[in-house]
Amino acid sequence: FWIGAALGALGAVVVLDPRLFAPDIGWRLAFLIGGALAVIVVFLRRFLPESPRWLMTHGRPEEAERVTADIEARISPPADSPRRAVQLHLSRMHKLALASVAEVLLRRYPKRVVLGLTLMATQAFCYNAIFFTYALILTRFYGVAPARIGWFVLPFALGNFLGPLLLGRLFDTIGRKPMIAGTYSISGILVIVAGFLFRAGVLDATTQTAVWTVIFFFASAGASAAYLTVGESFPLEMRALSIALFYAFGTAIGGIAGPALFGALIATGARSEILWGYLIGGSLMLSAAIVELMLGIPAEGRSLEEIALPLSHRPSPFRDLDGRAAPDIS
Repeated sequence: FWIGAALGALGAVVVLDPRLFAPDIGWRLAFLIGGALAVIVVFLRRFLPESPRWLMTHGRPEEAERVTADIEARISPPADSPRRAVQLHLSRMHKLALASVAEVLLRRYPKRVVLGLTLMATQAFCYNAIFFTYALILTRFYGVAPARIGWFVLPFALGNFLGPLLLGRLFDTIGRKPMIAGTYSISGILVIVAGFLFRAGVLDATTQTAVWTVIFFFASAGASAAYLTVGESFPLEMRALSIALFYAFGTAIGGIAGPALFGALIATGARSEILWGYLIGGSLMLSAAIVELMLGIPAEGRSLEEIALPLSHRPSPFRDLDGRAAPDIS
């Protein structure tokens, strides 16, 4: 996502330059860049293997075995590395319907639903509120020309890319709960500090961008872990659907409210009013950190079957992380 944002920022520098393109042409070309890049996905998907777990639960075990064998042939772990095998006892393919999905989410995993929505909605509010309105801040308060906005988005995007890249492995070593709570907390505190610095008028366009780059270095790692959380917290048959649902509802709750609120605050032209937006965004990130500490799942180093029992699994004497009957672990 953020490599794409960086490419878009560089592209915007070119197409929004009035010396190269008329304004009514330049912004259309900017949208065209995004559409052209999206076409790549049509071809990229041909090289992505299907999930062996998905194939297995949809009655295609032979294909699952071929995909797994191909992955193991290309990426073979050291012979002395520890392995943990999971024995699945599947009864039949579980057909998903919205009613059954709602039953699983709300009746079997209500705490995980609260956790997932909190993480997704708060990061969506903070991200969309700040990122989507940053061009307005740069032009109205720092006098940056619209054609130069891309140069300020570029480091912002690179900070977001480097955060998950450099911090990602710590979510599997230090652990999910401390790392998610830590990255959300650091982000929330720094957003509040940035708000006071903005109101005091001690930042210029360059230092303001540097501040956001540092903040979202941590926020991006936490937000990426939010996607990971909703993708691993529910039965494997509905992983992809869970991500889609939580992204949709999280964005609807926080992603719509954030830009709308910040847009209204920016329209006042008063730095003191905009500070309230930063205080709300930072406080929401801190509240999400608390929810993670209370409801977070220690999923690091565990298989998906241990975290949440598959819907198509036959009963066994073993239990998953929530105490439900889980698959045999050998």
